[in-house]
Amino acid sequence: MNDTEASVALNMLPHVGPVRMGKLLAALGSSSAVLQAGAASLQGVPGIGREVAESIVGWKNRVDPAAERKRAEDFGAQILTPRDSAYPQLLREIHDPPIVLYVWGDPAVLDTRTIGVVGTRKPSHYAAGCAKKLSYQLAYAGLTVASGLARGVDTAAHQAALAARGRTVAVLGSGLEALYPPENIELAEKISQSGAVISEFPMQTTADRQTFPMRNRIISGLSFGLLVVEAGGRSGALISANQAGEQGRSVYAVPGHIDQPNALGSNRLIQQGAKLVLSAQDILDDLGLLFSIPPDLKSPEIKKTLTADERAVREAIREDETPIDEIISRCGLPTQIVSSTLLALEMRKLVKQLPGGRFVKIQ
Repeated sequence: MNDTEASVALNMLPHVGPVRMGKLLAALGSSSAVLQAGAASLQGVPGIGREVAESIVGWKNRVDPAAERKRAEDFGAQILTPRDSAYPQLLREIHDPPIVLYVWGDPAVLDTRTIGVVGTRKPSHYAAGCAKKLSYQLAYAGLTVASGLARGVDTAAHQAALAARGRTVAVLGSGLEALYPPENIELAEKISQSGAVISEFPMQTTADRQTFPMRNRIISGLSFGLLVVEAGGRSGALISANQAGEQGRSVYAVPGHIDQPNALGSNRLIQQGAKLVLSAQDILDDLGLLFSIPPDLKSPEIKKTLTADERAVREAIREDETPIDEIISRCGLPTQIVSSTLLALEMRKLVKQLPGGRFVKIQ
């Protein structure tokens, strides 16, 4: 067994986890050596009690790393460990780096300049618009947008990055074969074609309340900074912000309405020292980058450069307000393509989204 399969086996065992794995590697040198060690040697490692040691010693009766690796290969995913050169450097440096990373897409994207974008699963119309606009501009400027593929702000961030023809990374709180939420499967497939969908969990792991906080530290760990768009007082996005601070990452937040409960957490972050963000430029200034919207994005002449999908979606919008369901029906394209295309048209100021999922043409 090679060291990658040994890492896969340890990652599949209960109670091991990234922190204990770090201690085991420090004491024994490699994943293969950990699996070959006896119970006494394992229990001699700080933090490794009898239950964990017995789990490792009896690993052959619990997990099948070769089958798991084949499952990943059949899915089209790669498995990386911290010893692999393709494992992202920033993530390697955090306190509890994933034992393995399952990568569906291009691993090289994980080592690009990345900004995490997170927020509520039920954003206000204002917050959804902010998530779209900022993510679009950041991706257009050349940054990779990382988020968690959840409903709401996460979905808007990924779609906006794709609409900008930029890079985006989706970090899952489940295994690749149990992708959650299921309605974002098409979006994940699209992300994998130009970016990456990643997870530290075995292929068939289902999402639960424990996996999401674990997922959050990877979003911030991959990134130089984390942008919170809208978050309530108990939002998971605040967990991400705390983890980002502990990892030494910059924390940014979009100010929200003071009477909006969903904005309580993000407003409090600003009170506590997060950088208030009014535009993408506020983040880019921290990187020493210059950013401006190219003039032709505001020009009617951009209509001449529309793709076939963009033209079909725009023509499906009637002269008055048109619901998205009707647009999908009239143009005959898949839902995810229509959603991302509408966002691209919106960013190029050719359509405008109204509350209730309705759209109108501009120009």
